[in-house]
Amino acid sequence: MTTIAALVRLARVSNLPTVWSNVLAASVLAGGLAEPALALVLVAMSALYAGGMILNDAFDRDIDARERPERPLPAGEIAPATAWAVGLGLLALGVGLLATFGIRSASAALALAAAILIYDAWHKGYALAPLVMGACRALVYVTTVLVAGAALSGPVLAAALALLAYVAGLSLVARGVGVRSAVPHWPVLLLMLPIAVALISGEIAPLSLLMAGAAAAVILLAVGGLRSGTPDRRERSVGLLIAGIALVDGVVSAAHGNASVAMICIALFGMTLALQRSVPGT
Repeated sequence: MTTIAALVRLARVSNLPTVWSNVLAASVLAGGLAEPALALVLVAMSALYAGGMILNDAFDRDIDARERPERPLPAGEIAPATAWAVGLGLLALGVGLLATFGIRSASAALALAAAILIYDAWHKGYALAPLVMGACRALVYVTTVLVAGAALSGPVLAAALALLAYVAGLSLVARGVGVRSAVPHWPVLLLMLPIAVALISGEIAPLSLLMAGAAAAVILLAVGGLRSGTPDRRERSVGLLIAGIALVDGVVSAAHGNASVAMICIALFGMTLALQRSVPGT
């Protein structure tokens, strides 16, 4: 039981709803994805995310032993070999499931797995790490669209790149870059970019504007918490920005005409925050 609990913490399962919202928003951009295929993609992306998070701690085990000894690996709650085996196994499972949809989907899945491994292995002290982290999320959009058999159109690529910017901005502000400066500062602008792109490339309607306002408010609230300097509040604020990915996906969905998915994304935002109370998202 201790091993299972440790794996749950290592996998940051509380953040999985934001992966699901990524898939749902991408399916909207692709014009829809049949339910059996959608379910399979959700499972595959969940496996890739969880595997990547577990491997992140496996790579960081020595650093965490000095800086975060309470983490499951340095605390001895799980054997390193188990973490490596489960992490790599989940990556392989995710790629294998996505490969069943054809060569384009398989290629995108391999690119996503490679980006995950590159980030996990070199994110400490690597200047481009925020971009690589963002690329992982952007590739969730791209892979889902390819699974649906749709083209990588301008709106799809714009949304994927904007999501990359959001995640890169999240990483930067979590590290304190620009947080002490007046808002907006350039990392904060990166966080706002997907909202603007969704409205420009989609439809400006009451729901999309309402979603955009809610997402912007959450982002500014989180950045304000990061500026406070209180460790607990900073951690909650980073978790709020992670949960905000689901709201950004909701803006994308609303702007491209799918109110139902937008509502689901709001629910996934709330689910992420609720789960983070039990399983830390960072």
